[in-house]
Amino acid sequence: MNSPMRDSVFTRMRLRGKRTAAAATLAIFASGFASTILTSVPAQAEGKIRVAEQFGVVYLLLNIARDQQLIEKEGKKLGVDVNVEWTRLSGGAEINNALLSGAIDIGGAGVGPLLTIWDRTYGKQNVKGVASLGSFPYYLISTNPAVHTIADLSEKDRIALPAVSVSVQSRILQMAAARQWGDAQYQKLDSLTLAISHPDAAAAIIAGGTEINAHFGNPPFQEQELAGNPKAHIVLSSYDVLGRPASATVLYATQKFHDDNPKTYQAFVAALADAAQFASAHPDEAVDIYLKVNQAKLDRALLLKVLKNPDVHLTVTPQNTFPLAQFMARVGAIHTKPKTWQDYFFANPLLGQGG
Repeated sequence: MNSPMRDSVFTRMRLRGKRTAAAATLAIFASGFASTILTSVPAQAEGKIRVAEQFGVVYLLLNIARDQQLIEKEGKKLGVDVNVEWTRLSGGAEINNALLSGAIDIGGAGVGPLLTIWDRTYGKQNVKGVASLGSFPYYLISTNPAVHTIADLSEKDRIALPAVSVSVQSRILQMAAARQWGDAQYQKLDSLTLAISHPDAAAAIIAGGTEINAHFGNPPFQEQELAGNPKAHIVLSSYDVLGRPASATVLYATQKFHDDNPKTYQAFVAALADAAQFASAHPDEAVDIYLKVNQAKLDRALLLKVLKNPDVHLTVTPQNTFPLAQFMARVGAIHTKPKTWQDYFFANPLLGQGG
């Protein structure tokens, strides 16, 4: 018999799973952040910046920048008093909608959503990447004992991910499908996916008893699932598909914000670089900041294990993003074919030699 908690999770899953990327709303999920309805707002003047992130320790650099007021400190070095507004959304589709509506200035999402919005705004708003938030392996986790590879997935399986067809998890799953069955069938597994926030998906996997028996997530939710449900196991790693460590989560902005706010923009990127150095040198303190900023009741040891994973690289330099861009162009998911990663990132010396 399902518990009230499972019934509640199942109800939320079904309601949220019905949303498509095209119909994604601008709902802000409160988790230590002020809950605000986003509306179309004119671009902010120099000295103001509105930043939207999502869920997970992959947004750690933003958490550190916020807690340590690094953006404000870097702004003062440039003679600008920077006012930062923070908010949280769920899914690349919501981030993209918010950015294009003028509700935010900087959005954080996967490389997939960046490439989608870069392509759709090419020659118009010209959205480009600002920086990477580091490289983390993302796991496709299943509780179905019959599923060992993606070839074992069937109509009995339902895969939670943050945004259908748009999120980096969705794109990597498509890339894996193309490798398994050929480019013509890259969308073969899309019908099994549902748009569900990482916290709700993790709750479903850990509790069991819902239609959600798989989740393509990110840290720390994937690690919680592996620790919290003995049936949970890794089917696929994003690094397996991309061949080596790769940036999964990035930040991006419009050309107008980049050009109209040069000092604020530079202060923001410099602050991220400061946060990356801090997190790499002080993982214990970084974990404490994450727990505080997110008001999270998570296993500290588990989070520390995530950060100390040798496969994790805390850097603002984009790593190995181009293979996904090439794949999306090849199958027609984007129509503008980039020549290098610099085509979809704003130039900045702090980004170093990316890829």
